Amino acid sequence: MYKKSLWETSGHWENYKDDMFAVTGRGAQGFHDPESETGEDEEYGLKPMNCPGHCLLFRSRKRSYKDLPIRYADFSSLHRNELSGALSGLTRLRRFHQDDGHIFCGHSQLMEEIARSLHFVELVYRTLGLGNYKLRLGTRPPQFIGTVDDWETAERHLTTALEDSGRSYCTNPGDGAFYGPKIDIILTDADGKDHQTATIQLDFQLPKRFGLEFDTSEPAVRQTPVLIHRAVLGSLERFMALLSEFYCGKWPCWMNPRQLIILTIGQDQRVRRRAEEMVRQLASPDARPGALALKARAFMVSCDNSDESIGKKIFNARKRGYNFYAVVGDRTLRQPPNKQTLDISLASHPKEQDVQEAIKTFLHTQTVQVGSENQTESATSKAVIASLTIRQCQDLLTYLDSQYL
Repeated sequence: MYKKSLWETSGHWENYKDDMFAVTGRGAQGFHDPESETGEDEEYGLKPMNCPGHCLLFRSRKRSYKDLPIRYADFSSLHRNELSGALSGLTRLRRFHQDDGHIFCGHSQLMEEIARSLHFVELVYRTLGLGNYKLRLGTRPPQFIGTVDDWETAERHLTTALEDSGRSYCTNPGDGAFYGPKIDIILTDADGKDHQTATIQLDFQLPKRFGLEFDTSEPAVRQTPVLIHRAVLGSLERFMALLSEFYCGKWPCWMNPRQLIILTIGQDQRVRRRAEEMVRQLASPDARPGALALKARAFMVSCDNSDESIGKKIFNARKRGYNFYAVVGDRTLRQPPNKQTLDISLASHPKEQDVQEAIKTFLHTQTVQVGSENQTESATSKAVIASLTIRQCQDLLTYLDSQYL
């Protein structure tokens, strides 16, 4: 929450007020008393974005060209007074969180920072499997601040950056922010509706309005920095909604809250106790003597020791979106304690062919028994199956994490 005077300085109160929530503080009368301090008797506005606060951070001390670029990031909650008819699940909220970043740089660093931001977006979206996004350039809107020359210069910079990126893009005239043009990253949902997620906005205006300056390499010469507004995921709630829809419940192992489930065969209590012990061992592979707790990994492992048949348990594991299931039975107990193995199989994955090839590559580096006496031939034909020790299961999950599978 910032004071009205700060939003007036940034231009948001004049150009964005209708989309903000105004808050009246104790003693505020809606007018300014000339004898009181600035902001002592006035309204407040809930933050729709963080840029005014980051401008104050930049201005809080003297800056040099050697300090640039300066990058700030803020994941705190934001509030926007959206029309009730525009609200839609997690994709359009009045209160949300955003990976809101601001880069203060010199004019000579401008193109490199935009290129780095575009590359950052590509890296994140490709890693998450969302590489098929669209780029859209928003230009000067009817209501804007600053000069036309500044806007045209900023638009040329963004156009050049888009062309240098090698990706196709479209232009949406008049869709820029009131302070500068922008590049929006667009994802399309299952219904064909476009959603803006990431954004890169070029701003020559806010640094001027806040009087931001830095010392140059020449004595007694100061310059105004350029501000790049950057969000890679955008609204975290909207991004998670689109990501969840994209994977339809079949999450890659490296981000799945249901990575592995241990299934018991029979009703022997010794088998059930052993399965629960294996869950504890697998869930925290680094929680062993000599390991630092702060560095301990954790895998998402659970156990099904119900009285259902093994076929029903396998069906449920696949239905619930587990990546792998492992079978524990009487044969496990007959093995030496330090050589007990799990019969592990692939249950579901959005890239089953890729993950099967990755598992085969992993198995070539291990001494394992491929196949299992506890699984039927029909089940074996549908998944990569091997008998792995606890340590090998941990290594497999770690290997899939490293491959983003």
